[in-house]
Amino acid sequence: MEAANPSSSQCSYENYKKTADWLLNRTEQRPKVAIICGSGLGGLADLLEEKTVFKYKDIPGFPTSTVQGHAGQLVFGKLKGCECVCMQGRFHFYEGYNIQTVTYPVRVFYLLGVTTLIVTNAAGGLNDTYSVGDIMLIKDHINMPGFAGQNPLCGHNDERFGVRFPCMSDAYDRDLRALTKRTAKELGYDNFLQEGVYCMLAGPTYETIAECKLLQRLGADAVGMSTVPEVVVARHCGLRVLGLSLITNKVVADYESNERANHAEVLKTTEHRTRDLQNLVSHLIAKLQ
Repeated sequence: MEAANPSSSQCSYENYKKTADWLLNRTEQRPKVAIICGSGLGGLADLLEEKTVFKYKDIPGFPTSTVQGHAGQLVFGKLKGCECVCMQGRFHFYEGYNIQTVTYPVRVFYLLGVTTLIVTNAAGGLNDTYSVGDIMLIKDHINMPGFAGQNPLCGHNDERFGVRFPCMSDAYDRDLRALTKRTAKELGYDNFLQEGVYCMLAGPTYETIAECKLLQRLGADAVGMSTVPEVVVARHCGLRVLGLSLITNKVVADYESNERANHAEVLKTTEHRTRDLQNLVSHLIAKLQ
């Protein structure tokens, strides 16, 4: 079965429900936790037991992922005994999708009964104290596309999902962040766990030196091309959110530098730290039950 990439007009409550019902009729899993995997981080789904796997292209209404490092499948299963659903590959604005399509899965998760969303991404380090391979716990974000009117909540508001004007000052759950810090300390990961502000740019170009300097002045600690739209929609639906960025490269902020940001470097770094991130998430989920 081929799934059409939904347009904003197709992102209606009825279409979200159609997708959710299709999935519920094909798996006995009833997940409470959803995980969205960033570039090269899809191995989180490999940790699930009693798996049921659906290719995006087979799910009614689902877009398809086109980026290297994103497998393009939805995996249901149990992690440390907790029923989860994991996206191996997310959707990006730069792939040509509208912002509502990028966030389509989040409302489907809500209708599946998910109450907690864990988002991961690969990001460039803006903070001079960060090192490549650090994991940044996201405490807040800067929504640059939102400044330009590209907010997934623009347009008609369906009260069945949430209120017209949702609060975002508490976007990243304080209790989940505290639990993550305790878990990281128990695992001996606190020496490479940071906490900071994530900034989303639309992409697909990496940042210019001037843009990096601007973002640093705005208070951003890491920059990437995803995550924020999904978080906005998740909070609109009342989901608790935890965000984790793997710092895969340091941004180029010196005009004399010969370094160049590239996607191959991002994927290579994730290989080195992905096991630690997976271990952190799995231990964290075990404590959510």
